[in-house]
Amino acid sequence: MPYINGLGVYAPEKIIDNAYLEKLVETSDEWITSRTGIKRRRMAADDEITSDLACKASLAALKDCGRSVNDITHVFVSSASPDALCPVTACVLIRKLGIKGVMAFDCNAACSGFINALQLANYTAMADPNAVILVVAAEIMTRKLDWTDRTTCVLFGDGAGAVIVSRNLPQNPQGFCAEIDDILIDTDGEFSELISIHAGGSRQRYSVGDPVDRNYFISMNGREVFKQAVRSMVEAARSILERNRLSLEDISLVIPHQANDRIIQAVGDRLDVPVDKLFSNVSEYGNTSSASVTLALHDARNADLMPKGGRVLLTTFGGGFIWTAALLNIL
Repeated sequence: MPYINGLGVYAPEKIIDNAYLEKLVETSDEWITSRTGIKRRRMAADDEITSDLACKASLAALKDCGRSVNDITHVFVSSASPDALCPVTACVLIRKLGIKGVMAFDCNAACSGFINALQLANYTAMADPNAVILVVAAEIMTRKLDWTDRTTCVLFGDGAGAVIVSRNLPQNPQGFCAEIDDILIDTDGEFSELISIHAGGSRQRYSVGDPVDRNYFISMNGREVFKQAVRSMVEAARSILERNRLSLEDISLVIPHQANDRIIQAVGDRLDVPVDKLFSNVSEYGNTSSASVTLALHDARNADLMPKGGRVLLTTFGGGFIWTAALLNIL
């Protein structure tokens, strides 16, 4: 069975608090906090791009498990905000890490991207006993925001997280280690218009000199997203527990996608998760898209909330819609 053996994150130094946003749009700290639970979020420096965040998180994960970049055989990068449409961010990342001759590619499953990439790594490790797979979720969502739209610009932040997946236990006994017990992924394209960035692909034609309009930035139907996000994450969590013959009593910690506090709390309420078993750090980072569960895993680890022998349940949703759940056994 494959293991996650190594966990690293990177959050940019610049902090954007709610007071900063009050100067940009008609909003207030009270309005943002009461509706989202978000107090702060990180913003990448002007000279930082997504592969830079990914590189720093990757090096931290390698250090955590006692491996070097030369051990890596595969690199899977999840991002809804890549460096560019081409070249893929994974190829830029391996250049920055100083390696070549490995399998490397991007996958985009929006906020569910990390679990999707983790499943690819899981399958790869099961097929190849010598595989050492770097899985990275890296996002600079603040560059995908319309800063005049208070319904979206208050929500998102930047960050990255990385794990190492292989069939071997880590060389550093102090590093993060978890067995991947099970992963569940489901989709429904019926809801694809609820969260979107219409321009930048083939959907909207554009020519040199055309102005950048709102179609290049995130648009979202917040009310419908709330309903579908809660429903899908609850459904995924229940399904993965049922097929593994487990109950919430067998789970040490539940970590939902850190979208906003209302969604996190609604998921907890419908699953009947005790307050001390439902983890949230959305107040500090905002919604970092696919990086959110890696940042949450890191903070939960630092808070000693994942005891050895305990099980952690992750559940996410993302544009598309794509929703996931994963069961990790902490070693």
